[in-house]
Amino acid sequence: MIDDSITLTGSSLGALPLRPVIMQPYLVVIAVSDDPREPSSRHLLDGIDEVHFGRGPREARRAVIDGKRVLELRIPDPRMSTRHGRLMCGAGTWVLSDPTSKNGAVVDGEITRQHTVADGTVIELGHTFFLFCCQPVELDARADLVEGQLGVAAPALATFVGPLADGFAALTRLAATQVSIVVLGETGTGKEVVARALHALSGRTGELIAVNCGALPAALVEAELFGHRRGAFTGAVGERAGLIRSADGGTLFLDEIGELPAASQAAFLRVLQEREVVPVGEDHPVKIDVRLCVATHRDLTSLVERGAFRDDLFGRLSGFTLELPPLRDRRPDFGLLLHALLAAIPGGRDIQLSPAALRTLLAHPWPLNIRALQKTLLTAVTLATHGRIDLIHLVDLPRRPPTTEQDLPAPAVRRMGGDDELRDRLVGLLTVHRGNVVAVSREIGTRRTQVYRWARRFGIELAGFRR
Repeated sequence: MIDDSITLTGSSLGALPLRPVIMQPYLVVIAVSDDPREPSSRHLLDGIDEVHFGRGPREARRAVIDGKRVLELRIPDPRMSTRHGRLMCGAGTWVLSDPTSKNGAVVDGEITRQHTVADGTVIELGHTFFLFCCQPVELDARADLVEGQLGVAAPALATFVGPLADGFAALTRLAATQVSIVVLGETGTGKEVVARALHALSGRTGELIAVNCGALPAALVEAELFGHRRGAFTGAVGERAGLIRSADGGTLFLDEIGELPAASQAAFLRVLQEREVVPVGEDHPVKIDVRLCVATHRDLTSLVERGAFRDDLFGRLSGFTLELPPLRDRRPDFGLLLHALLAAIPGGRDIQLSPAALRTLLAHPWPLNIRALQKTLLTAVTLATHGRIDLIHLVDLPRRPPTTEQDLPAPAVRRMGGDDELRDRLVGLLTVHRGNVVAVSREIGTRRTQVYRWARRFGIELAGFRR
């Protein structure tokens, strides 16, 4: 499916080529809750008729079986059956069918034998969590991509999110240049982490100096940034190089650049134009060599339009702009982030998660993004003295009634309710039975003429399912 909009990760200078946004279906293996070390992976479904799931050594195999293009996914999850359902495409609709496994499938927290899936649907088979997506993918995307095969230049730039992968690729190409980088994103999305990855890839021998512009004392912004000589103002008992000169030969990361006062914006503009600073109390400028990376959660364009941010400084900063999506929009990356965050916590590499805990983590909206997930996992690992995170250990999340696998309803075929549910059920059965109306009517328990009437009523083209 092709959207009419155009994607551009980067500035208006055109750091990346314009290309159509092409929505593709794909499946992400998020994690096996019993073994979070099992790698996450992404599998494109364009051109696939069916996905077959089952227990076995980790494998993604594509083959033609009985005239159907099949992706076979094997997961080393002892809770999965050898054959644990199929994901089937019919007339543009994807349906999960699991008629024979012992425990059935859980879709968005509800156990089922058959369910129509859409972008963002979470599927649980055994203790393995999958995410179905219909989203853009990166340029030259591989059909099957496993976490350890991402081939990114820095671990912080690992992603299964297509537009973000394109943005990270451009950032990597620009790392060794002098192009200024602007990183946008909500609080906690990892802007400083990206800045540190950029510095590591730049080859610069100096340090990365991170400055929170919003935390600088208003009266001392210039002294903190540009340095000062002894006696330049009350309290200046010694000479200080300042943060910008401290980054000489390295990278200066200015976080929350939108909070920089107007007077300091003018002084900072000279730094960018002349590549020199004048310490407070000095008459002579000092040459500097810094790579600039700035970040903000505010809309700089809007600030410029309101006169709160200098347009000439904005122009100097806007070499390449990368926007980091909030965690709620990076759900394909949840497994990647989970592995990275757990690995950084003492004891986190060997921790297990109960399915209920992992289900809750995936469902949470994370308004404070990756930083909040990191804090939640740190607390949970510390509290989970028996090596397994359960709901009781997710103390930072809203309280919910206790939930275990035993609390889930017994597997059952969904009953038909209103028109929407009837249509979904009919589409699902037509997909599973490849448009065989007799088989569909038999499973529903009605006449085939009734199936034809329902198809006409809902505008369902039966021919689209007969492949």
